[in-house]
Amino acid sequence: MDVTTVADDLVVMHEGTLAHRFTGLAPGSEHRFFDVPVRTLDRPRGALRCRFATVNDVHFGEVEAGRIDDLVEGPIQRVAPGADPHPEVMNHAAAAEMAAVDLAVVIVKGDLSADGTAEEWAAFEGCYRTAFGDRLRVVRGNHDAYQHQDAYAGDQWIELPGLVVALLDTVIPGETTGQITTEQIDWLDARIGGTDRPVLLMGHHQQWIPGPRGSRSDDYFGLHPDSSEALDELCVRHDAVVGYAAGHTHRHRVRPMTRSGVASIEVGCTKDFPGTWAEYRVYDGGVMQVVHRMSSPAALEWSESCRHLYADFGVDYEAYALGSLADRCFVLPFR
Repeated sequence: MDVTTVADDLVVMHEGTLAHRFTGLAPGSEHRFFDVPVRTLDRPRGALRCRFATVNDVHFGEVEAGRIDDLVEGPIQRVAPGADPHPEVMNHAAAAEMAAVDLAVVIVKGDLSADGTAEEWAAFEGCYRTAFGDRLRVVRGNHDAYQHQDAYAGDQWIELPGLVVALLDTVIPGETTGQITTEQIDWLDARIGGTDRPVLLMGHHQQWIPGPRGSRSDDYFGLHPDSSEALDELCVRHDAVVGYAAGHTHRHRVRPMTRSGVASIEVGCTKDFPGTWAEYRVYDGGVMQVVHRMSSPAALEWSESCRHLYADFGVDYEAYALGSLADRCFVLPFR
């Protein structure tokens, strides 16, 4: 039994392919469901200004989950012959769940495709643009630019009631790793300095944050350490910034930046386990992140089959990808 989602008024638990939803709960209240203790999130002060949502690592065109390059180790998961491709199943489930919520915008934080082909992007547009129209905001990921494609490139300043989202293009065309350039930092300095709202930064690549055994490397899998430190310094200069949220790692995790202490967030993928989308509830006093696991029978059947990806490499993908409840659902108070 996984407690997958907690909000100020909601608890969702999953037991295999069964989803149990408990709604209408009081904020900051203690409960026990199926003999599991759980506490709802405290609600930030003030009015609810808006809701918006994100997905990342949706990977239209992918036919195998768990494959690393040309290695035969896995397990490598595939759908049954004749079944719908798993990105179609997972993303249409995500779009349907998000469409049922009153969302100001839906933001896609990169890796729309497996290889950046026109057919894959058309499938992405057919799912998300059809559902959300001009409410859709998209930035590319590394999978979308391995052949130096420029679709979905560029930074965006998204003004919402009570909050601004600065959506950053962190891609280095042709590379897996990412960066934020000096020009992007200058752009952020100018835009943040001129706004009267809190700002949540978003991009595809996760931030490098030194740990007890972490080493600085130009080959770091996410944002280059120089870019990561520049992002931290930006947060030191601007109290308006409340966090940086990324994808890329296919995991849920939140850590404080080294100097500013601002939250550096990673949100898991939509395409396999646990198969999620993230809701953000903006209040006068803070923003709440609420990660939802898609709960249609087809989505749960596929995501359950992916719990043990990468086991041949000694990876506990189930624990890695899901993270803790506190890594998925939390409140970011405005500074």
